[in-house]
Amino acid sequence: MKNKINSLMNNNILKINYQKHKLANGLEVILYQDKNLPIVAVNIWYRVGSANESKGKTGFAHLFEHMMFQGSKHIPKGEHFRLIQQAGGTLNGSTSFDRTNYYETLPSNYLELALWLESDRMGFLIEALDEEKLNNQKDVVINERKQRYENQPYGRAWEILLSNLYSPDHPYSWPTIGWMEDIKSFNLEDAKNFFKTYYSPNNATLTIGGNIELDETISLVRKYFEEIPQNNAIPQVIAPEQKLLKNKKIVYEDEVQLPRIYLAWHTDKIYSKDDPSLDILSDILSSSKNSRLTKSLVYEKQISQDVSSSQISGKYGGMFFITSTAKPETTLDEIKNEIFYQINLLIQNGIDDEELQKAKNTIKSHYVYSLQKLDNVVDHINHYNFYLGEPDSFEYDLNRYERVTKEDIIYVAKKYLENPFVELQIIPRKKK
Repeated sequence: MKNKINSLMNNNILKINYQKHKLANGLEVILYQDKNLPIVAVNIWYRVGSANESKGKTGFAHLFEHMMFQGSKHIPKGEHFRLIQQAGGTLNGSTSFDRTNYYETLPSNYLELALWLESDRMGFLIEALDEEKLNNQKDVVINERKQRYENQPYGRAWEILLSNLYSPDHPYSWPTIGWMEDIKSFNLEDAKNFFKTYYSPNNATLTIGGNIELDETISLVRKYFEEIPQNNAIPQVIAPEQKLLKNKKIVYEDEVQLPRIYLAWHTDKIYSKDDPSLDILSDILSSSKNSRLTKSLVYEKQISQDVSSSQISGKYGGMFFITSTAKPETTLDEIKNEIFYQINLLIQNGIDDEELQKAKNTIKSHYVYSLQKLDNVVDHINHYNFYLGEPDSFEYDLNRYERVTKEDIIYVAKKYLENPFVELQIIPRKKK
């Protein structure tokens, strides 16, 4: 792996050899051989995220990230974790707007164990799903939501921004964890229907990388997955185009010590033309002590505790955020005015070569660092296959940043950050 990283840093190129198969039931299988380490990474992406939910039934995708570890027909509750960890491996799952991901990394001689575990919960989870397990995980998710949202300082910001930036009929208008009232109303029939609809082999891609023999691995995959039936009636996501016609301002009182301001704009979708320019713009604004907003707000004017920005993009939309926490005796309007002053300064005067190259180098170094672990490489392969249809898109991904010019940065700042936006102010709750 280290040799590949060195090659990438020297040549800006990482090419991988892979095999891509499709089983009779529609399961995509991607195999990537790397014998530098005696381990294997098993990574499965289901093409279902919170965007596949509907109003009144939010949170199911995240719920199943939990339910998939509660046992299936041939695997008792808790055994999935125990067996992988006993073999010296690690495992986890994650949910986003667009997909749900489950992954294990373990010694390569335990590959068959991981495939058996993944296939059993893909094909036989329903038979082990009951009211007790559902209610148990509902309680877990409710507590998770309380800890991360209701009882966390500034915890409601993300969902307030989403629900105001997007119209209620857009699948990004609710948080991935779901609304509390929806989580409480989960029932067993809805849960089973959600699983039957989306946890189908023809709605998934299984990527296996590491110290594997290709022919032997695809034979094992066929052995464990090929008999699982597919579902040919997977609903399409409907995501209407979004545009704010005027600014929105929300003031929300919370149990916080210092006020914080959030600004949010609609931008471009993932891997679209403007997506890399927006990433670089974010880096130029707030990634380091010398970045424009950080230097101005935190160090020169000393009116902010912190400031950050980010471009968050998905299959059905993109968002640009700027967030800053006020110092005592500072108003959020002061911070807001300075943010827009710096944005306008960038649009009017542009950026210099050094600023652009530094941002590109930062993004590149983070990317290279992420590829030092096999499980990250395998997840990238699944990510690229999902969004681009080409697992070997490492070179493409890096090059799209290299092609960004100074003029592109000015263009996206003007195109998106001069549009109407959502402003959220979270302020300390007034004492009664």
